[in-house]
Amino acid sequence: MTDDKKPGADAPGEAGASAPEPAAGSAPDPPAAAAASPKAAPPKPEGTQRKSEPAPPAKPAAAERQAPAAASSTPDAPEKPAKPAAAAKPAAAAKPAAAAKPAAAAKPRPKPKPKPPPEPPKGPPDPPPPEGMESPAAVAAVQQALPDAIEAVSYWVGDWTLIVRRERLLDVLELLKTHEAAAFDYCSDVTATDWPPRERRFDLIYCLYSTRLRHRVRVKVRVGEEDAVESVTGLWPAANWLEREVFDQFGVNIVNHPDRRRILMPDEWQGHPQRKDYPLEGPGELLMENPQDWLRVRNLPDEAGADREPGPDTEIE
Repeated sequence: MTDDKKPGADAPGEAGASAPEPAAGSAPDPPAAAAASPKAAPPKPEGTQRKSEPAPPAKPAAAERQAPAAASSTPDAPEKPAKPAAAAKPAAAAKPAAAAKPAAAAKPRPKPKPKPPPEPPKGPPDPPPPEGMESPAAVAAVQQALPDAIEAVSYWVGDWTLIVRRERLLDVLELLKTHEAAAFDYCSDVTATDWPPRERRFDLIYCLYSTRLRHRVRVKVRVGEEDAVESVTGLWPAANWLEREVFDQFGVNIVNHPDRRRILMPDEWQGHPQRKDYPLEGPGELLMENPQDWLRVRNLPDEAGADREPGPDTEIE
């Protein structure tokens, strides 16, 4: 090979090799010192400089090398469609568990004894008036005039009640009507309540009102099923139908009444519906849901008489 070096390329090296060494202790010449320093060395000609080789590229990772390799192996091959996943096989039917053995029958718990029903009330409380409360003039008049006729005096929610003896009922009512401090000229209602546990089971109640003095009072008398109670129609004629209703619904034995008969129920009706011991489903064999059936049974005797031919003893109305 021919030497491509240009003449004079090694001049600086050769000159440095042949240059005489300076004497010890003497200062170096300025040109020699500059030549010894690498910074001060003159640049080499362009032809003498070596071109630096580029660093080799870093090797790709194994995964990066495999991906291009796989892609370059078949560049033009069409992608195959992915195979559908195989249908999952149905799970085998679970075998029924073996029938559990019946457990030993537990002993039934004893049923608790039912609580006894509460005792029915034997009557209304009829509370007395509070201590220190003064009785109204009408009540005080009866207490002073007929003290032996009054069994008790009750006060409840602003209402005064005189509980009197059955034998003195008319005396008390007459005094309440005629006394100037009472003047109860109007009998607004006559009613009753039933308390079967009590010996005198009925409370017969008279509600009185004074149209002149504008005050009220109630008179109550306790009677049994067979006790006779005098009618008050002689004092207040308007009590006629009120007493008939009490007799019809409760069976209170009101005597000396001008027209004592049923007013709501038929005359042949059995029992008194407002009594607490009256059967809830009616009077036994005469129980009928349809009122038309009751009327049909009621008219049977009349229809039977109409079918018969009139004889010599038949009455003609």
